[in-house]
Amino acid sequence: MASQFATIEAEALKLSPEERVSLADHLLASVGSNDEVDDAWGAEIERRLADVEAARTVLVPVEEAIHSARRALT
Repeated sequence: MASQFATIEAEALKLSPEERVSLADHLLASVGSNDEVDDAWGAEIERRLADVEAARTVLVPVEEAIHSARRALT
């Protein structure tokens, strides 16, 4: 007999991609969060956004970033 986890996982994988994302979001939220970590990420996001808006950073197309990362790994 399949474990409860395996049964739930199999059923979840039958959902549409959008429904799976929503389910994953709900499950992660149910675990709780670390306010200190959330606050630190919020501050980092705001700092990065300010850098972009003030043109203090160079934006790189995603394709170029992926190519560069792959080159660095080989």
